Amino acid sequence: MKIGVIGAGAWGTALSNLLAGKGLTVDLWAFEKEVCRDIIEERENKLFLPGINLSANIRPSNNLDKVAADKDLLLIVVPSHVFRSVATRLVQHPTERTIIVSATKGIENKTHLRMSGILHQLLPPRLHDQVAVLSGPSFAREVAQKMPTAVTVAARNMQLARTVQMTFATGYFRVYTSYDLVGVELGGALKNVIAVAAGISDGLGLGYNTRAALITRGATEIQRLGIRLGANPKTFMGLSGIGDLVLTCTGPLSRNWTVGNKLGQGMKLEEILAGMRSVAEGVRTTKSVYNMARKIGVEMPITEKVYSILYEGLDPREALGMLMNRNLKHELDDE
Repeated sequence: MKIGVIGAGAWGTALSNLLAGKGLTVDLWAFEKEVCRDIIEERENKLFLPGINLSANIRPSNNLDKVAADKDLLLIVVPSHVFRSVATRLVQHPTERTIIVSATKGIENKTHLRMSGILHQLLPPRLHDQVAVLSGPSFAREVAQKMPTAVTVAARNMQLARTVQMTFATGYFRVYTSYDLVGVELGGALKNVIAVAAGISDGLGLGYNTRAALITRGATEIQRLGIRLGANPKTFMGLSGIGDLVLTCTGPLSRNWTVGNKLGQGMKLEEILAGMRSVAEGVRTTKSVYNMARKIGVEMPITEKVYSILYEGLDPREALGMLMNRNLKHELDDE
């Protein structure tokens, strides 16, 4: 199988190394010249995944067209805000035999499209069923260290999903399949918003009770929006739902939790982002989800307060008070 991986951040590099470890040759596109050089010369991605020895089966390149051409599987692992621009350059390459897998978690700001929706816009209709998404609780460093991990691959074409499942599965990386593209992508994107909230809570020095409440009520918000958009509610109890949510809200390896934690400690968003090389998807996704929820009339109080903290300067403690003093209601009310 000829494989091209588009994006050499931590996650793209970890997945490339996983595939290369199975004996597959992986062409890996890196935007940064130093990343390409370090992998070639030292078999290490010092910028995004330092300390991990990379397989000789990974062939890095800064030439996007070279990496994307004549492939059986294209794995796209770039930040969501550049996904469209990168995908636009890729769409000339896939053929009827090419499987296109997105491992990017996010919602486009202007269109509110999921990543598969962007691909469906750009690709000819005959290739729409060649699109799959991979999501789940999976810190890149732990996957690279071969710690047991389970994820989900979703596609409208179940035979395609099974092919992706078998391609990625190893003794330490278990892959499940799903038909629910909507739910799997929404779960992977929206959990980053709640992770920012959980980080803020921890940064304020609040307890485990508070974090548990945020995770639980955050899961309710995610499911509420997902059902409105046609997702299967069971998806949100799975790996790409509650699994990814719990991981991202409780682990210091989470970039989104880290952003929230620093906000809770009093740092300004601009200062936090300026000190980060990797992207915290939850910052942009919050804007997408906030605007989408308002447009279609779905109540998402935690998301609304995270938006106000990020983009309107609301004090985190004031936001907490507003959430705690909302009108009391039955837990299972739809809103």
